[in-house]
Amino acid sequence: MRCEQVFNELYGKDAEGIAFAPYRVCPIGAQVDHNLGKITGFAIDKGVNIAYRASPNGAVELNSLQFSKRAQWSVREVGEKAGDWADYLRGATLALNKAYTLSAGLCGVIEGSLPIGGLSSSAAVILAFLEALCAVNDLNLTPPELIDIAFDAEKNYVGVNLGKLDQSCEVLSVKDHLLYLDCADGSYELIPAAPAMKPFKIALFFSGLEHCLAGSKYNLRVDELRAGVYVLKALSGADYGRFGETNARDVSFEVYNEYKDCLPLPWAKRCEHWYTEFQRAEAGAEAWRRGDIEEYGRLSFESGWSSIHNWESGAPEQIKLYEIMRETDGIYGGRFSGAGFKGFCIALIDPAKAGYIQERVERAYLTAFPEMKGKYGCWLCESADGIRANGKWQRENGKGKRDN
Repeated sequence: MRCEQVFNELYGKDAEGIAFAPYRVCPIGAQVDHNLGKITGFAIDKGVNIAYRASPNGAVELNSLQFSKRAQWSVREVGEKAGDWADYLRGATLALNKAYTLSAGLCGVIEGSLPIGGLSSSAAVILAFLEALCAVNDLNLTPPELIDIAFDAEKNYVGVNLGKLDQSCEVLSVKDHLLYLDCADGSYELIPAAPAMKPFKIALFFSGLEHCLAGSKYNLRVDELRAGVYVLKALSGADYGRFGETNARDVSFEVYNEYKDCLPLPWAKRCEHWYTEFQRAEAGAEAWRRGDIEEYGRLSFESGWSSIHNWESGAPEQIKLYEIMRETDGIYGGRFSGAGFKGFCIALIDPAKAGYIQERVERAYLTAFPEMKGKYGCWLCESADGIRANGKWQRENGKGKRDN
C-alpha cells in the first residue's frame, strides 16, 4: 500500500498499524435511511486504509493521498469546521470524545482505493480513523458504538442529513450475505446467498465525476421529503410535532395515498420514492432469501428509475450509465450508488459475462461522453466483511439487535 511508503517518507519511520474500513454498495434502499426506512446492502473488498503511529501528546496530524492539504488538531481541542476533507475526522474525534476521554493522538497517511463518489468514502474514512484512534487509546468499541459515533460525526459536525445506512453496511456486513437493516430500530438480518442462486460480482462504473454530499442537493431532498410528510400528518389529523423530528416511517402508506394529491409536486415525488423504495427493500430481501437474483436485480433497476424520476437526482453522465446498464446483457440490476449526485453507478453482474459487460459499457459511455476518456473507470469487486469490533454484541441465527 502506498500509504505505508508515504508514511515512511514523511516521518522517517514505519507506521505502527494499518486501519481499514470498506466501502459499501446499496442496490435497494437508497435515500430512505434518513427517514427510518429499510435498506439492503453489502460492504465490498475495496476501501480506505490509514497508516498511523501514536502521538502521546494528543496531536493529530493527517495526510491524504487524494487531497493536498495536511490537517492538524488536538484530541483535546478539535475546534470549528475548516471546510476541508478533514472535517469528517475532526467530527469523529469530537464524537469519540463525548463517550471516552482521549489522551493519545496520531499521525497518519490516508489512502482510498477508489475515486470519491457514492460508495460512502466519508463513512469509510471516519470508521478507519476511529479504528486507529481507538487503537492508540486502547479503546474497544462495540459495533453499535462505532455506528453511532461515525453517524454523529457526519450528521452533527459536518452537517449531512443522513441516516445510518453507510455506517451500518461498513460495520455489520458479512461476505456473501445481504445486510437487511431496519433503520427505525437498528435491527438487521444477514441473509446468505442461497445455494441455488446464480453467481454474481459487483461492478462499479465511475462516471468520472467525483462528489461530496456536503454542499450537494442531498440535504434539500431530505428536507423536501420531510416537508411532505409533515403536511401529510397535518392533513390526516395526526399530531405533527416538530418539523425536525418528522419521519416518513411515522406516516402509513395508506395515509400517503389518501392525501398525496394535496402535496406540492416536488414533495409528492420525494414521498413517492420513499414509500415505494421501502416496499422494494422488503421485496428485495425476500427475493434474495429465495435465491432469485434476477428479481432482486429488477427491483434495483426500479430503484434507479425512481431515483431519477421521483427523487430527481443524478448527473446526466450517471443517468446515461444507468440507461446503458439496463440495455446490457449479463447485468442483473443496478442503480446510482449513494445519493446520485455524481460519482458511481453499481451493478450486480453475471461473472461469466464480465469482459463483455466492461467493454460494452465503456464503449457506449465514452461514445456519449468522449471528454470522460481517462476519467471513466470500471472495477469488479466482491462482497466483504465489515468492521466487526469486539465487545457486547448479540448475534443469533444471523440476526442482530441493538445492545442498549
